[in-house]
Amino acid sequence: MRFPPSRRPAAPRRLAALLLAALLAALPATAAPPRLPLWPGTPPGSEGLRLPQRVVERSADPAVPDRYVDGIGAPFLAVYRPERPDGRALLVAPGGGYQRVVLDKEGSALVPAFATDAGITLFVLHYRLPGEGHRDAADVPLADAQRAIRLIRHRAAEWGIDPGSVGVMGFSAGGHVAASLATRHAERVYAPVDAADARDARPAYAVLVYPVIDMGAHAHPGSRRHLLGEAPDAASVRRHSLQHRVDAHTPPVFLLHAQDDAVVSVDNTLLFAAALRRARIEHETHLYAHGGHGFGVREARGTLALWPRLAVAWIRAHAPLPGAPAPAQD
Repeated sequence: MRFPPSRRPAAPRRLAALLLAALLAALPATAAPPRLPLWPGTPPGSEGLRLPQRVVERSADPAVPDRYVDGIGAPFLAVYRPERPDGRALLVAPGGGYQRVVLDKEGSALVPAFATDAGITLFVLHYRLPGEGHRDAADVPLADAQRAIRLIRHRAAEWGIDPGSVGVMGFSAGGHVAASLATRHAERVYAPVDAADARDARPAYAVLVYPVIDMGAHAHPGSRRHLLGEAPDAASVRRHSLQHRVDAHTPPVFLLHAQDDAVVSVDNTLLFAAALRRARIEHETHLYAHGGHGFGVREARGTLALWPRLAVAWIRAHAPLPGAPAPAQD
């Protein structure tokens, strides 16, 4: 039986409308986030370099992107602002062995748990890589991290952020970037370029997930090679082994590691936790029997999958917003 156009069943039309609505609702999630360049011109230490940026997609599933980037000559922040921001911000340093920066698994994949659900504004750092010809190469990632947190604080009013509630999160080699910022925030690794550089670079807290910490006996070989070269001297190894850089000015730290990590030994987290304990820095250490390396958010299974909730609760306790009641003391 044929229906005239005005009398066709409503169900197919309703289904089409629902599919269109779902498609439109998905567009903001897939759209590229706003970019905030870190430096007003050529970054310090990168003068004369011409690096062709390369983005590589490793996933065959368009719904689960897994990109990485290298050839980073113009570092920037990808800004993920939730619909209902709570006033806190998190500078995120993804991993990649100091050879690349992983964009999704330890970057955009954090958005549902940390931005959408928790209301934290995320700034994912596309930092320069030390093996790509920059001057003072080993300190280039730290320079970008220092500049990033200063810039976030300088422009906090634009995003409704409390400048005192900006923390840092790092994964793997990005954990080394984040831990460097936590321990070396006061160290001058570049000359100021504008008013933003008057801001404090000390993060309010640090969340370190399977972090590279040591450059000595427990180093991840690839991270050490790309950061310090093939045969670093003892002074360079010690300077960049961050368990030796903890002091009274190190912020509170949340540590997370799987004990079966065959890429970055759990000893990295244990060394850093011991240094924090000696310095009497408040910290929380979560060790899991299983999980391996690089699980991020998407590949965490079992009780390990709960880690984002634990981290968010810890962040809220250690970055109270102005006017919020102080957390209860034990």
